[in-house]
Amino acid sequence: QVRLVESGGDLVQAGGSLRLTCAAAGSRSSIFRMAWYRQAPGKQRELVASITNVGMTNYGESVKGRFTISRDNGKNLVYLQMNDLKVGDTAVYYCHGWNSVVDASWGQGTQVTVSS
Repeated sequence: QVRLVESGGDLVQAGGSLRLTCAAAGSRSSIFRMAWYRQAPGKQRELVASITNVGMTNYGESVKGRFTISRDNGKNLVYLQMNDLKVGDTAVYYCHGWNSVVDASWGQGTQVTVSS
């Protein structure tokens, strides 16, 4: 069972940058797929970015070119570098880890608020 803890959420002005960190514990090796999702009030949770253990990445259309996901497998850390933040990026950001259908988990989330 993998335990995930997010950190780095904050209040930031539009156009600014923020870096989120997800720390994973309980895995013997690199988690197959790590991802960041977000959920704004009244909206469905959506994929922000994902990265596999071999570095394959995928991004949501609304963040392409602005956000970058990366990971440090040795330290079991996953990052989300968010640049050129927009008000629409305001949401709770959740880390997700997936090894298999019986080994997947969510973090508790970290709030990102972007002001105009």
